[in-house]
Amino acid sequence: MNRTDRLVAILLELQARGELRAEDLASHFEVSVRTIYRDLDALAEGGVPLVATPGKGYRLLDGYFLPPLAFTATEAALLVLGGEFIRERVDAELRRPAADALHKLNTILPHDSTEAVARWRNEMLFPRLGRRDDLGLTRLRTAIQEHRVVRLLYHAFRRPGPELRDVEPISLVYLGERWQVAGYCRLRRGPRLFRLDRIDHLNILAEQFELGERHVIPPRSEDWKSSVPEARVRCDPVVERWLRERQPFTFLREELDSDGPVFVYAIRDEQDLVRWILSWGTSVEVLAPADLRARVRADAGKIARRHAPDIPLSTAVAQAGVEA
Repeated sequence: MNRTDRLVAILLELQARGELRAEDLASHFEVSVRTIYRDLDALAEGGVPLVATPGKGYRLLDGYFLPPLAFTATEAALLVLGGEFIRERVDAELRRPAADALHKLNTILPHDSTEAVARWRNEMLFPRLGRRDDLGLTRLRTAIQEHRVVRLLYHAFRRPGPELRDVEPISLVYLGERWQVAGYCRLRRGPRLFRLDRIDHLNILAEQFELGERHVIPPRSEDWKSSVPEARVRCDPVVERWLRERQPFTFLREELDSDGPVFVYAIRDEQDLVRWILSWGTSVEVLAPADLRARVRADAGKIARRHAPDIPLSTAVAQAGVEA
């Protein structure tokens, strides 16, 4: 440990433990008592208000804290809560430094701040949901730092199987309780987000890349909403509040007619919209367009047939002949 680090560490020890003898500090930092005396003199010359009590040791003047760490109780609580939030969502390699940082912060907080932190821990909870992606996080952080291309075996949503993607990763994004890697996808020739829990296999290639304009993720455009057909849906009053709470991203607006509210959606992916409508059971009705009503009716019929009571094979064959 160099002298500058030791001076800061001595300050932290005095703030955390209150009063210490030079001998105690010398033993802790594995230096001579004479070195500690020189360090304490340097701190005093630098403006640190030290109080020396014969037979007891040294302490900081009451009310003195390192200026960068002079947090209010609320600021301290937010820092600790934020650190704990991050610690539970990063890979194992970063969890240890995060825990160390939280320990250091807790050791220098005054009593009123530690009480506030304890209270806020009970008042604001950030439980970790879902599985960890430790392996992917650690390796992707390395690839991002070294500007290396990664080869992903990636299973995109609703695709029948995974496919290989060569990606130039630029950042990790925590979104919707899931880590995602942002980067330039060479297969799609554009910037993309890849969920880590959809990566079946990951290889870091030797090839490196230079950051450029292709890595800039453009702001999300809403232009597509004006060029797709619309669906009009009504719901029963009992679920109206909950439907508003769980609107899909294709929700456009809410209208009002003589029978109550009507919810209007962009039909960007008909199958996705049908699945969302069916998730509400008999509590919603598609008003328009007619082909969407027919699609919902057909899928609901398939669900009903799948859940029909078991019937003899001969009856099933006969029914199939009639339907045909």
